[in-house]
Amino acid sequence: MTARTILLTGATSGIGRALALEFAGPGVHLLLVGRDRARLDAIAGECRMRGAATEAGRIDVRDRDGLAAWIAERDAATPIDLAVACAGIVSGTGPDRALDSGEAMRAVLAVDLVGVLNTVEPVLAAMRPRGRGHVALIGSLAGLRGFPSSPAYSMAKAAVHAYAEGIRPALRREGIAVSLVAPGFVRTPLNERLRAPRPLEMSATAAARIIRRGLDRRKAVIAFPFILYAGLRLLTLMPAGIADRFLDRPGVDVPETAERERIEP
Repeated sequence: MTARTILLTGATSGIGRALALEFAGPGVHLLLVGRDRARLDAIAGECRMRGAATEAGRIDVRDRDGLAAWIAERDAATPIDLAVACAGIVSGTGPDRALDSGEAMRAVLAVDLVGVLNTVEPVLAAMRPRGRGHVALIGSLAGLRGFPSSPAYSMAKAAVHAYAEGIRPALRREGIAVSLVAPGFVRTPLNERLRAPRPLEMSATAAARIIRRGLDRRKAVIAFPFILYAGLRLLTLMPAGIADRFLDRPGVDVPETAERERIEP
């Protein structure tokens, strides 16, 4: 991989943290964004140990102005080549919660959808005048079809998918690549309390390697595992009633997020 500057949000946990370590190496400049200062300092230190120049910003992706200012300042010093919008939260339903609460639903949208926009917009403002760059949006296989266990999460990820697909052609004409990443089940702290079948679950490290290979090739869509991706695509072609019965698992419990739409003081 040639030397480049990479922005990663959600860098303190899960896929974001694994991607930071995957990209870290001599000649790489990492811009890491996260909310937990201790974990942010820890991952930044690990990346420096691997030879990467690293800057860490303790910023919530819901903070539109703060994130935009931080990105603009770093890009002015070292132009960003690749930005990965990875920050996200999960929330869902359970045996005693048939639907997402309104607060939980709005929190998921604020982080998983609006947080992506808050990341991508200032990055594109810098990349477009240069006529080069690469942005990657982390979606999910849950974005292919609404999951009864996580309707708000599915909604947010489906919107991320549509946004990536919508901006990709115009940005390609300007020299900027757009990659949509749609992973299946990945072992992360977000999922550790989830009570549900997790077919073909993989580690965050393994997922990061797959994503890295796809990003290095500037692939438009990086969806994995392929068998789950293909199965869900097939499911979208089935009558809705059949697909609903296939996905409906009353015993599944996806804990409700404690996050809220607005940043807590």
